[in-house]
This record gives sequence, C-alpha cells and structure tokens, in this order.
Amino acid sequence: MRTQAELINTFSSTSQLLTVLLAAIAGISLVVGGIGIMNIMYVSVTERTKEIGLRMSIGARGIDILMQFLIEAIVISITGGIIGVLLGIGASQLITVLLSWPTLVSKGSIILSFVVCAVTGVFFGYYPALKASKLDPIEALRYE
Repeated sequence: MRTQAELINTFSSTSQLLTVLLAAIAGISLVVGGIGIMNIMYVSVTERTKEIGLRMSIGARGIDILMQFLIEAIVISITGGIIGVLLGIGASQLITVLLSWPTLVSKGSIILSFVVCAVTGVFFGYYPALKASKLDPIEALRYE
C-alpha cells in the first residue's frame, strides 16, 4: 500500500527531474542557436567588408558599424523567437485538440522567450560586430 503523501512525493521528484532535463535541453539549444547566429554574422561581415570600408571612409564611426551588426543579430534572433513562439502555441493548441489535454501558454513565458532571444543575439553577435567595427577602412576597401 502506498499513501497519498508517497505518491505526491514521487510525482514531485519526477517533475523536478523533468524540469532540470528540459532546462538542460533548452540551454544546449540556445548555445547551438547562438553559434549559428555568430557564424551568420561572421559571414555577413566577411561578405560586406568593402561596404564597411566604404562607410568608414565617408565618416561612419566604429560604434555605427557595431550598432548596425548588433541590430542585425538581434533581428535574426528575434525572428527565430517569433517562429519558435508560433510553433509552440500551435503545438499547444494541437495537443489540446487531439489529446484533450488542457494547455496554457502564459504571456510571461512569451515575454521571457523574447528577452532570452534578444540577449542571445547581443551575446553571440557582439564579437563579429566588434570585429567589423575595428576594420581598417583602407584595408577593407582593398579586400577581395
């Protein structure tokens, strides 16, 4: 015989384990996505080296170039966040319809996901943006 307290305790420990497992998977996904953003930004900086050199030679400051590429990284990550939120809401609705399980997507979780997306974009986009802002205009214009 098991008591209600034992069942609640077992369920609680199982729930905590699943929460930790889900958080670990989410963390790995964020790092992989961030590395993808960093690679995209490196390719963007490399392909647009002449453009960066031209902008710097006509007066753009390093901070202008830095902000341009940081905003681009944030837009890429927020776009991914929008797609993720839409897929999550759709999956939640699908589970509710097909399995008759009640699901709830809170506004707080959506806001948190966009904040995490923005922070990921800034964190992983900063180094390529900094690299772009430090280019020498003369060398950038000579780049082939």
